[in-house]
Amino acid sequence: MIVICGGGTGGHLAIARSFCEELNRRGIKPIFIGSTSGQDKFWFENDDKFAQKFFLPSSGVVNKRGLAKLKSLTNIISLALKCRQIFKENGVKAVISVGGYSAAPAAIAAIISKTPLFIHEQNAVTGKLNKILKPYAKGFFSSYDELSPCPYPVANKFFESQRTRDELKTILFLGGSQGAKAINELAINLAPYLKEKGIKIIHQCGKNALDELKKRYDELGFSEANLEIFDFSKEIEKKMSEADLAISRAGASSLWELCANALPSIFVPFPYAAGNHQFYNAKFLKDKGIAEICLQNGENLDKNEVIKMIESLDLSKSSKALKDILLPNGAKEIVDKILS
Repeated sequence: MIVICGGGTGGHLAIARSFCEELNRRGIKPIFIGSTSGQDKFWFENDDKFAQKFFLPSSGVVNKRGLAKLKSLTNIISLALKCRQIFKENGVKAVISVGGYSAAPAAIAAIISKTPLFIHEQNAVTGKLNKILKPYAKGFFSSYDELSPCPYPVANKFFESQRTRDELKTILFLGGSQGAKAINELAINLAPYLKEKGIKIIHQCGKNALDELKKRYDELGFSEANLEIFDFSKEIEKKMSEADLAISRAGASSLWELCANALPSIFVPFPYAAGNHQFYNAKFLKDKGIAEICLQNGENLDKNEVIKMIESLDLSKSSKALKDILLPNGAKEIVDKILS
């Protein structure tokens, strides 16, 4: 039996799902261990691809202080002992951690019980939990490590909708499942320019901003012919495939899904992300000459700077280069190493 642990946010959980699906293809139904908080239950509570699912009352430790930190540590140790019992009862032979605070109990239990621990680090900056656990892991996988690179485990549907772009007809604004105020404002500020150029807008704006942004686009004279706006889509790969350019946050899953789709992108890193990891995620591609970065100043983005980037982009060159940087079956390659 194999355990997949971790989550909290969609980026971690997307990796967990990729590993689960790859194990399923080999006739293995893993156990999932996550948290009662975050998005873990939303993603997997009713998912029959797992043999069992455990959602534990875990919480983060690294950003807490004093008594709150001590209480969280005590809780994690208690939950780790519970995980060790789960391992014993189910004959667990390996633990795959996808990161996030909800990975801590099962990952620590793996160390305590001497069960092989494998860690996937999704960001260019290693998370605090993964830094602590890395010396005890049997395997550590990162797509940013030039010495021992591994492909990022992106779902095959993003590769299947991949295409080379030649002309800017449609632009996608992608702020993540919760939306991003700075990207939403940038989209509105760019809208008159894009309308004048005959460029269609596809905009994932987040639930809280949807009604207001619909009204503002309407005031700018947009209609269904040149605008598609929505809060969230479970088929975001189709939206990516329609677009010729994306303006997006630089969370790891979004970044690598855009790569898999060969969609040229201007990244707007979330400036308050832990360790500024979104900037370093985007910089990994920027340094290879296949992405642009626009830095956020407070809640503002420089519209004119973005227009310059849009007008100077070689879409065809970037799109072709993106096809070469990431190959399909990343989860397969990692699972091969884990099971070998």
